[in-house]
Amino acid sequence: MSSRGEIENLLARYCRHYDDGDLEAYADLFRHGSITGMSNRDDIIAFHRGHSYSYDGEPKTRHVITNIELDIDEEAGTASGRCYLTCYQALPDFPLQAIFIGSYVDQFHRVDGKWWFKDRRFQRHLMGDRSRHVRPGLTLPDVASDAETYVDPALRKSAQAGP
Repeated sequence: MSSRGEIENLLARYCRHYDDGDLEAYADLFRHGSITGMSNRDDIIAFHRGHSYSYDGEPKTRHVITNIELDIDEEAGTASGRCYLTCYQALPDFPLQAIFIGSYVDQFHRVDGKWWFKDRRFQRHLMGDRSRHVRPGLTLPDVASDAETYVDPALRKSAQAGP
């Protein structure tokens, strides 16, 4: 399989493990890296258990990634990428809807012949009703400071205030 295919599979496993509520497998994807500054497996699991709602062991979400851009340096064994994310949620008393839309900004590296996340950052674009997904008080971190980012200040303020 090509490096692009391996990295795309890594992106898909990220979505599947989270949506299935398998936080252990999800955190293992960062064994050789970090997500929003967290690199310790137990910290990643604790963060999500402490900040996200679970329904019968699952968040009842579906993370959908699109517009995947990858720049792969085969010789160095490194890659960078961006993709859009739309996260949907539905519950018996909460109709299907997009609860947030953003982008991931990623760094990857090959370790022992396998591609891993080196760093993953999230950039907010549009926020919907996250009241059934995240607990009150959670503020989502912004993308790395060296990335070109613009989030409307009014949107940032309302997103940080939460529901």
